[in-house]
Amino acid sequence: MSKSPSPTVAAAACAYRMLWRWHFYAGLFVMPFLIVLAITGTIYCFQPQIEPLLYPHLLKVRPAGESMSAQALLDRARAAAPAGAIATTYTIDPRPDASAEFIFRLPTGMSESVYLNPHSGEVLGRLSVEDRFMKQVRMLHRALLAGKPGELLMELAGCWTLVMIATGVAMWWPRLRAAGIGAFRMANATSKRGWWKEIHLLLGAWLALGALAFVLSGLPWTASWGRQFKAITTAANLGRPDTGAAAHQHGNPVAQQRQQAPHDAPAARGSRSHTVESLPLTDVPWATGLTTVPTGSSGHTPVGLDRVLEIAKARGASAGCQIALPASASAVYTVSCFPSDPQGERTLHIDQHSGDVVKDIRFADYGAVAKAVSYGTSLHMGRYFGLANQIACATISIGLMALAVTGCVMWLRRKPARTLGAPSHPSALPAMRAWVIGLGLLGVIFPMMGVTLAGVWLIDRMIARGKGTPPAASERVAA
Repeated sequence: MSKSPSPTVAAAACAYRMLWRWHFYAGLFVMPFLIVLAITGTIYCFQPQIEPLLYPHLLKVRPAGESMSAQALLDRARAAAPAGAIATTYTIDPRPDASAEFIFRLPTGMSESVYLNPHSGEVLGRLSVEDRFMKQVRMLHRALLAGKPGELLMELAGCWTLVMIATGVAMWWPRLRAAGIGAFRMANATSKRGWWKEIHLLLGAWLALGALAFVLSGLPWTASWGRQFKAITTAANLGRPDTGAAAHQHGNPVAQQRQQAPHDAPAARGSRSHTVESLPLTDVPWATGLTTVPTGSSGHTPVGLDRVLEIAKARGASAGCQIALPASASAVYTVSCFPSDPQGERTLHIDQHSGDVVKDIRFADYGAVAKAVSYGTSLHMGRYFGLANQIACATISIGLMALAVTGCVMWLRRKPARTLGAPSHPSALPAMRAWVIGLGLLGVIFPMMGVTLAGVWLIDRMIARGKGTPPAASERVAA
């Protein structure tokens, strides 16, 4: 006669079964997205090495003496641009073998880059900004090339990855308590499915922290939650700097007066039409994306791009910076620096007529949250400590893809034909108060995630519950 498991063992078995069930739901949803994110993220991480191979005739030149002035190059680029095109952006790249890039907005609404040899002024060619390979990779990574719906779907996948990580670690935790450091080593498997499970467990154990860092550093850039998070941190003076405070701190009373002018009101009400991220810039720092773009003076002769470049370089702008050219007589030059080292981030607004620096926002002006996000972004993109950072990010990305693949193989090997194959519901609902509170907080912090959590919970309670036979306590580890 078999002995019934103790209440403690039975409760642990039910808790494990419930964790596995939620881990299954989360993994099944995020599996295809993890594969897409891993592939595109790895490619985009190596952008500095890949793009020169794709467009060597446009991005690279042979150094030959002094470079022409930026204004002279702009004039030549305008002459070479399609009819009706408007120059919008100039990329600062001090390397002697780098070409000069100017971006133009076409009458169709699309954008096109014109490349010139900075030494001779020769036009090297043109390239569509939207069709550029890395632009496509980036949009696939961020939105599946599906616009706003794709952005929301990828954001939701990121949130559910948190559930997948948390439940996976919770199921592995008893093994860590029992085996210590041995839990990070692969155990002997008695079957092929057991071998796949060991690979899956080992990958999860080693990648959990890296995966968590990837998700948390990427969420501030999402279309829905990221923007709300930025607004909340700003209201608490933890995000982007106060627009007036930055000017006052750097001793520019003229800039301070302009920042308090009525033209700042639209951004304060949430409009994006006068913010830095609305400008034709490829990349802008997270902290300054929603800051207001001030207006400049009028009635003076424009100082020109060369003078603006001198001012920007005197303020520390170099590689990793772009200049948004004025779109009207009252507009300013905006210099946005988004380098590998977050401490080099800078946003300058320069009056096109007087040359005054209307607003100067440095990394030191950021709030605590914005500083953390800037470092997280640089690490996430593999930019902070060079090639080693790129390799680390690629390793985590490929590992996450392997985690998704091994999970899929385990599922296909286990599930019966023509069924979903979800783990059976436990015979009794365990209390798991900490998990209920944790998921509730997750749903509050990420509202879109909360809605889907509630939906899955209702489906699980009304349809899936009781469809399978719960395993005995002895099956908890082998399941």
